[in-house]
Parts: sequence; structure tokens; C-alpha cells
Amino acid sequence: MDLSHRKVSKNIQFKDAAGNILANTEIKIKQTNHEFLFGCGAFDFMPYVMKGEENFKQITESWLEIFNYATLPFYWGNFEREEGKPDTEVLMKTAQYLNSKNVKVKGHPLCWHTVCADWLMKYDNATILQKQLERIDREVGGFKGVIDMWDVINEVVIMPIFDKYDNAITRICKEKGRVGLIKEVFDRAYSNNPDAVLLLNDFNTSINYEILIDGCLNAGVPISAIGIQSHQHQGYWGNEKVYEVLERFSQFGLPIHFTENTLISGDIMPAHIVDLNDWQVDEWPSTPEGEARQAKEIEEMYRILFENPLVQAITTWDFKDGAWLKAPSGYLRLDNSKKPSFEMLKDLVKNEWWTDTSVKTDEMGFAKVEAFKGEYEVTAGERSVKANLTDSKNMLIEF
Repeated sequence: MDLSHRKVSKNIQFKDAAGNILANTEIKIKQTNHEFLFGCGAFDFMPYVMKGEENFKQITESWLEIFNYATLPFYWGNFEREEGKPDTEVLMKTAQYLNSKNVKVKGHPLCWHTVCADWLMKYDNATILQKQLERIDREVGGFKGVIDMWDVINEVVIMPIFDKYDNAITRICKEKGRVGLIKEVFDRAYSNNPDAVLLLNDFNTSINYEILIDGCLNAGVPISAIGIQSHQHQGYWGNEKVYEVLERFSQFGLPIHFTENTLISGDIMPAHIVDLNDWQVDEWPSTPEGEARQAKEIEEMYRILFENPLVQAITTWDFKDGAWLKAPSGYLRLDNSKKPSFEMLKDLVKNEWWTDTSVKTDEMGFAKVEAFKGEYEVTAGERSVKANLTDSKNMLIEF
């Protein structure tokens, strides 16, 4: 694997607070966080943060052993069940708690035709659009500095032709067109937080998504990154498809986030199921054979994605089994015990792709440092400072 783009190689000069050169001195370089976003759905943090529910304590503590990037749910139909009464406090306190643990947070999503607010249906299309834009003002502006990353709009390829049930967002997408609606919501999000990372997100990895992205870019939509969902309940894509998807979506030159990744450790969902939500079962057990397969497949996929320079984030959707569709899709079993996939990924993220080393300075206080990009604690004797190592420019560190 060529991981040179994930690392820095730089000369650093070390001095004390008085400006004296630290010559022939041992310096410890200990990583505290990755620049790369290793993410996971963080819905389990909400009951723990708000109610202190003890059964979620172990889950959240295990989560924090690996991940530095969290997705929190802003589904409009759940977030604001009654118009004018959004569940802001829960999401704000949870996001602030995650920030305190040095975790970056993304809100998901601002606009989607599924789990939409039913009360929107009483309004005409112009009013629906206005309320959608006001919702973006409230969330993006209100959470600025706590959440600065958003899935702005979700699954637009299918949005105007979605016919399972009537909903307000499909109505306005039919009227405005896909690119028209995308531009409206992205422009509004950008105006509220120009520094935010704004994603277009979809499960459709066909040429239709490529055409949509191309249309958006031609229309001047301020897309920060392309979001690709990869729910693999019907079996692992395999390395050929992973490489093929990366090649096609790399043509835009934008950062790529794998936003919703799922690989299961039980029986595979039948291939004839078109909409994954149609697979309803009473239970879906994890098996020893499935757990070994899951760990192997996750490792292969992560290695491929981490090696690609355009990929900036990978988010596993379910941390624990039994969440969406009751699938055995997590890193924890139903009893909160850790599966082989947990131990495998932790070893990758916190060992193989992690830097904890020492260097010795020369007579001029310089040392060559090679490290994975990220945040560090740098120590000389009893003195420690924090440092960000994210590029290969020479730098000075003073204690």
C-alpha cells in the first residue's frame, strides 16, 4: 500500500520557551487523533448524554476506542414532530459531548423525502420550500461551531420519482427539478456557514448519480464532498466494485466520503429484494462464520479506501447489531461484546495507521519526523505541547 499521502515527513526544530535550542534531546511524538475521519453512527450517545442510561455507557465507551467522527440524526419527521418544536437540546448536548471527546460531528440530513415531517403536507409547494430553507437556517446557523459538516440533501436520484407514499419534499423536487432543489438547499446552507463541509449523499452509484453531480457542478452548487452510501446487506461489493466506484466518482476531483457503510455478520439478504427496507424479519442473528467474513471484508474495503487520496472519511452506519433492519451489522453483538471486526479495525486505526515514536534532535535542535497526519502530543522531558502535523513543511515547536 502506498500511504505516503496519509503521512507527513518533515524537519522540525525544537526549542524551549526561552528560545534555547534543544540539542541532542529525545523527543516523544505521540498521536492523539487522525486527520482522516474514521466515523460511525453515534445515535447511541443521545440516551447516554441526556439520561445517563447505564446500558449505553459501555456502548459509547467502546465507540470512542476507535472513532473520531460521528453522524447524528436530524431526520425532520423525528427532529420536529410538531411544527415549531424541534428537538434541538438533545442534538446540541450530544454534539457538544462528542466535541469534548475530540470527535467531529456531522448532521444527517437537512433535506430528504423519507422520514419527512408530515405536517408539511398541509402547505402548498412554495410554502414547503420556504419552510425547508428556514429549517436549514435554523440548523446550520444554530449549530455553527458545534456541527460544521452536513449531509445537505439525501438520495436525490430517486427523490422526484419516489412513489411509496406522498411527501412534501418529493412534491417540491418534482416542481423544482433535482438540480434546482439541490442548488436551493446548498446555497442556503452555504450562506449560513461558508466554512462548513457540505455533502451531496446518495445510495445510487450508477451513472445517474454521476450525471446529477455533473449537473450540480455546472450549476455552481457548492458541493464540498461527494457522499456515497454502501449498505451491503446483500453481500460485499468486492474489491473490483470498490475500485470501479472510486474510479468513476474520482473524475470530479472532489473529496469522497463513504457515508453509510454496512457489512453484516449473518446470513445475506436475498438478492431479489430491491428496497432493503422491504426485508422485515423477527431476528437476524450473527454467526461465528459471518463474523470472520465481516472482519475480513471490512479490512479489505478500508485498506482500499484509505489508500485512495480523494477519500477523506469512512462511516460505518451501525455500531451495534440489531439497529437498522435488525441486521447483524455492528462491531458489537447484541450483548455489547466486541466482534472480530471491532478488534481488527481498532488495530488498523490505533496501531498500524498510528504514530507513537521518539526522535533525537541534532546539534541545531532539528529532527526528522515521519508520522500519520493528525494531532499529536509532543514531549521533551517533563514538558509537553500539542501540535498538528498535517503537511510536510518544516516547522518550529517550542515547549
